[in-house]
Amino acid sequence: MKFTDLDLNADILDALQDLGYESPTPIQQQAIPPALEGRDVLGTAQTGTGKTAAFVLPIIELLSREPIDEQRPIRALILTPTRELAIQIDESIRDYGKYVDVKRALIFGGVGQQPQVDALRRGSEIVVATPGRLLDLMQQGHVDLRDLTWFVLDEADRMLDMGFINDVRKVIAKLPRERQTMFFSATMPFEVLRLSDDLLVDPVRVSVAPVSSTAEKIAQKAYFVDTNAKRDLLAHVLKSDDDIKSVLVFSRTKHGADRISKDLERRGIPALAIHGNKSQNARQAALTSFKKGKTRVLVATDIAARGIDIDELTHVINMDIPDVAETYVHRIGRTGRAGASGVAYSFIDREEYGNWQAVLKLINVEVPAEREHPFPSVLSTPDSFGMVAKAAAGGGGPRRPSRPQGRRR
Repeated sequence: MKFTDLDLNADILDALQDLGYESPTPIQQQAIPPALEGRDVLGTAQTGTGKTAAFVLPIIELLSREPIDEQRPIRALILTPTRELAIQIDESIRDYGKYVDVKRALIFGGVGQQPQVDALRRGSEIVVATPGRLLDLMQQGHVDLRDLTWFVLDEADRMLDMGFINDVRKVIAKLPRERQTMFFSATMPFEVLRLSDDLLVDPVRVSVAPVSSTAEKIAQKAYFVDTNAKRDLLAHVLKSDDDIKSVLVFSRTKHGADRISKDLERRGIPALAIHGNKSQNARQAALTSFKKGKTRVLVATDIAARGIDIDELTHVINMDIPDVAETYVHRIGRTGRAGASGVAYSFIDREEYGNWQAVLKLINVEVPAEREHPFPSVLSTPDSFGMVAKAAAGGGGPRRPSRPQGRRR
């Protein structure tokens, strides 16, 4: 299927062509047609599957079919959990709607509100917002949702994880009852399903890439290393592998992220850290520097990295193995976006032995161990790694080798 097979106007198709996009991803193929028909959509999809375009393209298309209201009232609201993700959705609206006369506003906390208020006063047909700042502006009387036609709730499970569900429900209570709703989540825990039941009317259900299958697209490698040698190993890998053009390094803690980035800088490797204690301006500056290739290494916590969308990201490195196996899959899914090949390295110490077994059991992919490195731990021996693999496999079932795959677009 090509984008030309979908019911999109020539202006949108030209914008997609400018971006080099010819074929919709599976989630786009499933979600765009019913969305264009005005149906509610319930989508289960990971980040990196193209789900942003799955809701942005129908909104721009449907809005472009209507006559322009000179007042430019809010017609579409897209609610998302993080500032970084809000910025990236806003950039997608800009790129996909570059030939369509659509006004937009971006609402998030951590920065002054006056420019956002001014944008709303000038008229904004599509508003992308995080829940907290949006509620503040609503309570101050700056947000008028009476003309709203389309509502998108993105990353609903992350809204739950970050404690935003009550804020989301407060926003929903102010929306017109007659509207089209699109609801996307990587997972569907009970609370998220209950929210979707409250929001959606006879939705079309679309789903791609169960969490475990995402890992099959990424070339993965395990490094068994003592805890106190992990930063030495990271520097060794970065200095010895010229194929690592851009790398996202995950740290479990904010303090750890700062330590890693400062250590790399001392060793002459350009690196920046992003996490919740950084100011919004500092986080955005770091992300921009990384996207432009000025900074080779971006060190991030899991929440700070949620929604980061960098097509050219070649590598992910896990400095630790998360306690929740699904988080590992979310992490490595930052590379190999839009069908590109990706590589993920994981540094595993003795205390993370059990977490690694849980990861292997979830992804059901055989991850080779790199034993030829300067900082091996006892876990690097062939026998000990064999026990890890055997325990994780649960004694049964064939494994699929980890391998990169070609581009989807």
